[in-house]
Amino acid sequence: MSYQTPRGTYDILPDEVAKWHEVEDIIRRTCDRYRYKEIRTPYFESTDVFAREGDSSDMVNKEMYTFNMGDGSFTLRPEGTAGAIRAFDQHKLYGSMEMPAKLYYMGPMFRHERPQKGRQRQFTQFGIEAIGITNPEIDAETIALGVDVAKALGISSVKVAINTLGDDESRAAYRAALKEHFAPHIQDLCPDCHRRYEQNPLRILDCKVDHDHPALLSAPKLSDYLTDASREYFNRVLNSLDALGIAYEVDDRLVRGLDYYTHTVYEVISTRPESGSQATIFGGGRYDHLVEYFGGPEVSGIGFGMGMERLIMLAEAEGYKFSGGRGLDAYIIGLGNVGSAPLGVAQKLRAAGYTAETNFIPRSLKAQFKSAERNGAKYIIIIGEDECAAGTVNVKRPNDKAQVTVPAAEIAELITKWEEE
Repeated sequence: MSYQTPRGTYDILPDEVAKWHEVEDIIRRTCDRYRYKEIRTPYFESTDVFAREGDSSDMVNKEMYTFNMGDGSFTLRPEGTAGAIRAFDQHKLYGSMEMPAKLYYMGPMFRHERPQKGRQRQFTQFGIEAIGITNPEIDAETIALGVDVAKALGISSVKVAINTLGDDESRAAYRAALKEHFAPHIQDLCPDCHRRYEQNPLRILDCKVDHDHPALLSAPKLSDYLTDASREYFNRVLNSLDALGIAYEVDDRLVRGLDYYTHTVYEVISTRPESGSQATIFGGGRYDHLVEYFGGPEVSGIGFGMGMERLIMLAEAEGYKFSGGRGLDAYIIGLGNVGSAPLGVAQKLRAAGYTAETNFIPRSLKAQFKSAERNGAKYIIIIGEDECAAGTVNVKRPNDKAQVTVPAAEIAELITKWEEE
């Protein structure tokens, strides 16, 4: 029997892992500059953490991996925000952290959807949450952080699409207008839109099946139903983006895929034609009632999610050159009956912070030299029986053919000296 990865999953092989380390390092450094702290939550939660009553999103209704165990129903996390907010409330971080509490996370998420390029059933997401205040300037700052991550990976062909869903009063008025508008057309729309019509008619605007239907194209605009306060808030977000030098387009049909969003929503999209349906780099928005839902105070938050598989794919498409990880500093060759002497030298170098590899297979000097060359070793250290007896090593520097014999105890000092030259 031939065993394969489940559909919609994949292995990250050793030659590819270095890319992931590089992206993770860039994300961590960027978050550190913005003063975001990492949080790690379980890979599965109680189902009601994600499946809130009346939720109309496809994620909740069609894509969650849910299983029953003896003590309840659980779901593999399909997104990161809900778990982060649950942890924020459970551990009362609103009492121990300065507001806004700035959190970030990285890790696998799970959605049962049709696998395609850049979209898998198990995928890795980086996300941030700024919790505890309602402020249009921090809305703009979250966009700036995500754009900085993309720029650090050479992704410059981007567009910021942004919209506002307004406050509760604005959305209530808009929902009523949409229900009235779609009522004569609902039978012409897809079955999912029938459900959305009852649960949250704003989600009809995001339908991938009927996006070109005349009823969607002629739907009323949310901007016509905004309260003065909502309009002023959104204008301050846009003014902040102007101040940051971040170009944007207002997209009045952008509603995002999750029901808990309020006020600002946005997507940052690759403008490269080759990106096709996988153009979204990251997206997110503000949520006014999620913290309260999990039992915390009545405070707002904002955040985004960024698929890291797609981030790597877009970086490579833009020509970003990944470093490939750290190279080999020293390869230690053992000749004859030298016992564990090569291993001891390797450990001395590792303790000094260098990468080191030694030969464990009985092979000729020529074969070991070839192995050192294939691994790109900066230094080749040879220990024969005479060197072993004398407590010395023979060190070669391939780039300029330099060669020297030194006491084995001084090998790290020699390498350090050569590195500083």
